[in-house]
Amino acid sequence: MTFKDICSRISSEVEFVKQRDPAARSSLEILLTYSGVHAMMIYRVAHRLYINQYKTAARALSQLGKFITGIEIHPGAKIGKRLFIDHGAGVVIGETAEIGDDCVLYQGVTLGGTGKGKGKRHPTLGNNVMVGCGAKVLGPFKVGDNAKIAANAVVLDAVPPNSTAVGVPARVVRQNGVRVNLDLDQIHIPDPVSQELCRQRARIEELEAKIEDLEKSKGDKI
Repeated sequence: MTFKDICSRISSEVEFVKQRDPAARSSLEILLTYSGVHAMMIYRVAHRLYINQYKTAARALSQLGKFITGIEIHPGAKIGKRLFIDHGAGVVIGETAEIGDDCVLYQGVTLGGTGKGKGKRHPTLGNNVMVGCGAKVLGPFKVGDNAKIAANAVVLDAVPPNSTAVGVPARVVRQNGVRVNLDLDQIHIPDPVSQELCRQRARIEELEAKIEDLEKSKGDKI
């Protein structure tokens, strides 16, 4: 990829931001003030260094980008066209992560790995994937095209295309526009603590009733 190609990619990303962010007023404003765009500009150069085996220089540049933007993108990650990192603070993209075209990541997103093994250990996002703020996508699996991951979800398994995943751990609640788990959404997710408290309360009431019966039977004998 030549310098001209890098500039062309940055230009297309700026246009993508204008389409996706109603707060964006001009290309100049985006170039000057959007940390996600700055992070991608630095990543494009660092990635070029990385694939040409200047790995130490690439890591140093990516760390500089992290210091400037608050966004950490490993230069080994493979990122397609027009990635929009909105707000950006706290975003982490791991070494073997792959991201398709026209994706959107919000602040606090982690595309991370599990364990210390070598090889593929970070997720792959398809095209037109949206990952909500604070979501964690952990492991070497695929998130399909047009998928949506809700804010603060923790995704540990593959997500099919055209799906919406929510919760901890995340589960698919909608696929191809059809709800697949009516009892699992961001409002009606079961609370395991509340459920356990209800079970304990029922048990206590049962034991209290038995104690009351024993006391009555003891009184009758007297």
